[in-house]
Amino acid sequence: MRFDNYDAGGFYDEMFEAGDHPRPETTVLAKKLETLSPENLRTRQVAAERALLTRGITFNVYGNDAGQEKIMPFDIIPRVVPAGTWATIEKGLKQRVVALNKFVADVYGDQKILKDGVVPASLIASAAGYLPACKGIVPPHGIYCHIVGTDLVRDRDGQFYVLEDNLRCPSGVSYVLENRAVMKRTFPQVFNQSRVRPVDIYPGKLLQTLQHLSSASSPTVVVLTPGVHNSAYFEHSFLAQQMGVELVEGRDLVVHEGRVHMRTTKGFHRVDVIYRRIDDTFLDPQAFRPDSLLGVPGIMEVFRNGKVALANAPGNGVADDKVIYTYVPRMIEYYLGERAILPNVPTYRCEDARDRQHVLENIANLVVKAANESGGYGMLIGPKASAEEREEFKGRIQKNPREYIAQPVLGLSRVPTIIEDRIEGRHVDLRPYVLYGEDIFVLPGGLTRVALREGSLVVNSSQGGGSKDTWVISDESSHSAQQIQGAGHQSQTQTQSQSGTALQAGPGAQNGNH
Repeated sequence: MRFDNYDAGGFYDEMFEAGDHPRPETTVLAKKLETLSPENLRTRQVAAERALLTRGITFNVYGNDAGQEKIMPFDIIPRVVPAGTWATIEKGLKQRVVALNKFVADVYGDQKILKDGVVPASLIASAAGYLPACKGIVPPHGIYCHIVGTDLVRDRDGQFYVLEDNLRCPSGVSYVLENRAVMKRTFPQVFNQSRVRPVDIYPGKLLQTLQHLSSASSPTVVVLTPGVHNSAYFEHSFLAQQMGVELVEGRDLVVHEGRVHMRTTKGFHRVDVIYRRIDDTFLDPQAFRPDSLLGVPGIMEVFRNGKVALANAPGNGVADDKVIYTYVPRMIEYYLGERAILPNVPTYRCEDARDRQHVLENIANLVVKAANESGGYGMLIGPKASAEEREEFKGRIQKNPREYIAQPVLGLSRVPTIIEDRIEGRHVDLRPYVLYGEDIFVLPGGLTRVALREGSLVVNSSQGGGSKDTWVISDESSHSAQQIQGAGHQSQTQTQSQSGTALQAGPGAQNGNH
């Protein structure tokens, strides 16, 4: 497959520099692709898609009338990240997660950052993710943000920017792991020659992070899912299986004698740590939504008393708010005395009168986002929108300015992608995953999401996007050690630690995951 006619379109291309000259980190991959005929490349693509379907790697889009599960569209040409670039990303993500954790702790504690006027108190009070019921609760080790998925984009100049933070129930890591398993069989020689850092250590690292939250010598960990109709149910069951822990629904758990217990075939079994994949307000009908059938009545009181650990800690959605996001660089300076390593995308807050006027006058050139929507919903891409759509969004902004931000249209970087019988550039973003436990671990890679529609900037799977494997290249000195670490992962996987098997409840209602 020749790249003679490949056109980067004026965007930063992750594989090629000027023209069709491969970047140093992609040379091996590009040479291999050039030796393959279009038919051979297509055969490998079809085989990869079939493997993903066979492995049951599916998702369900909300509002799909047929309720049909689909595989996440997957492209076998990976995104490659050199070691030096990744080192900067990793350092910047760790810095950001530490600051965000301090912010959430402060918001539900002394609120010093509000009293000092760094973040307006009015924004916290009006944030949908701020939960007064969490005030005064200090989780184990003071960690609120245990699993974080931060979305990054690369602009035309090659600079990475933080697009948004996902601190509640970030999803997608199962696709990272399964995509990698398929890719190692699709291009085995290229994979080995490229010195790609492993990702299969993630389940073990996740389990260690969760176990760190309990003082028990052998803590019982469970994954709490809304049920089989949730769009990310595959991931919930996959991670539970990989960690060797029980997958439970709210009806499998009960508060008894001040503790959370799991119903099993052998009676009650105490639960110490819950990796919850349920949004905050569905967790406890006694503390939040009384109509919730997904959570566990009384669980927040147990959490407040330190008798169960919840990951992520309830209430950290306050930092998910896209308006609060604009203050993260200030948080880093306030709490850490440092400049942000990874800058935010320049953002206009519509609650600010001057910013709002600019957005209303220039909406045709901006991307407008709702503060608490995800998955590509509640968004207007000005240059792509009709005049009627732009006018409608102007009305939304004027009616509720607090709930909207706007950003310039970035020229997202592109990666060569198989489109039928040819290769074309498609826009991508990147969601790395960060675990905050005894230390902070950044998975070397992450979910590269790709906008498969020509010219589209929307990468979400619910909006027609797909995914690619992300190859982080190791430096020579660490390659051998990483190979040993990756090879030894399977022998370290934990087995079932609970006594008995959870009685699985029926399907739960759909609940938002990011």
